[in-house]
Amino acid sequence: MRRRLISSTLAVVLIVIAVFGVSLFVVETRTITSSARDRLEADAARVLAEVESRIAADEPVTEEELRGSAPADRHVRIELPGRPPVVLGEPPDGDAMRAEQRGGRGEYVSVEQPSSVVSDEIGRMLTILLIVSLLAVAAAALLAVRQARRVAAPLTDLAETAERLGSGDPRPRHRRYGVAELDRVADVLDASAERIARMLTAERRLAADASHQLRTPLTALSMRLEEIMTTEDRDTIKEEAAIGLAQVERLTDVVQRLLTNARDPRLGSAVGFDLDEVVVQQVEEWRPAYRSAGRAIVHSGRPGLRAVGTPGAVAQVLACLVENSLMHGSGTVAMRTRTTGNQVVVEVTDEGPGVPGELGSRVFERTVSGRNSTGLGLAVARDLAEADGGRLELLQQRPPVFALFLSREAEQGQAAA
Repeated sequence: MRRRLISSTLAVVLIVIAVFGVSLFVVETRTITSSARDRLEADAARVLAEVESRIAADEPVTEEELRGSAPADRHVRIELPGRPPVVLGEPPDGDAMRAEQRGGRGEYVSVEQPSSVVSDEIGRMLTILLIVSLLAVAAAALLAVRQARRVAAPLTDLAETAERLGSGDPRPRHRRYGVAELDRVADVLDASAERIARMLTAERRLAADASHQLRTPLTALSMRLEEIMTTEDRDTIKEEAAIGLAQVERLTDVVQRLLTNARDPRLGSAVGFDLDEVVVQQVEEWRPAYRSAGRAIVHSGRPGLRAVGTPGAVAQVLACLVENSLMHGSGTVAMRTRTTGNQVVVEVTDEGPGVPGELGSRVFERTVSGRNSTGLGLAVARDLAEADGGRLELLQQRPPVFALFLSREAEQGQAAA
């Protein structure tokens, strides 16, 4: 492309120089020739006027008398009736230009100059035209190279940017080139890079969230299956199978919830639900795991509370907190329900060492962990809570107290009012 731009620019300049240069050369040649003839005519008329003046004054017309009025670089011949011709200057060699004048008394004056005088002047004019043309071509070449570089280099850079996008590197380059059209292409590529980066981030986040969030219900389900395998009591088998089936349904709800949040975190499915049911369900699901660890899990607080949210998401948030207490805490884990203003609160606490002082509220940031874990659980739990209009907070570091705040469902009398 760069070569084509340079070639096309030089071709246009050469065509312009050829058209206007030839025209100018023809015009200037005619002007120089015409001027030379006019000068010869003027010289002949001046000499004739001098001759006539001398004849009228009865003065001699000789070579010595006329040498001062005749041009030195011309060959002048003066012929008078009945007198020998008067010749001034050397006759030109080769071709010559001649101008003639005749007086009223038979006087004849001719002035000649070599044609080489005109040829030399035309040659000097042609040399100037060639120098100017060469300078114009050189300037055009420099300008063409600069313009080609200004256009071709950004296009090459944009092609590299597009190739980087295609190879999976969506980082925008934010480069601009001072050309409106190229800057527009760069804007579009940067916007596309940002969209691709967001899409890749969302996909990676979904994969990380899914792997983390599915681990908890799968672990609980595997414990139920182990209970079924180790018992021969038919009633116990039915009970554990029913609990396992409920866990599978919640697992399906978790997957659906993750997909919904990946598409648009603002889309929620909040409904009014019985908070005690979710809390009791979590206590029952995690009790075997705590029993195996030699620990206990209990719940207390105000009964009959109803909250607004997604039961499956709330269950996942509480499961994350209970699992963290199992992995990183110690002693009895307590789940307490209470109200504050128009909100209901579920607090999860244990008797362990709590959250390290240097972490504080940063425990909710992704990849931040103080116990060699993935650092995703609390971040995903906070996202699930906020998707339903709630919030997850660390109320106390030692011993640790995590609190899930949810909107409280209006009572029937208030709703009717």
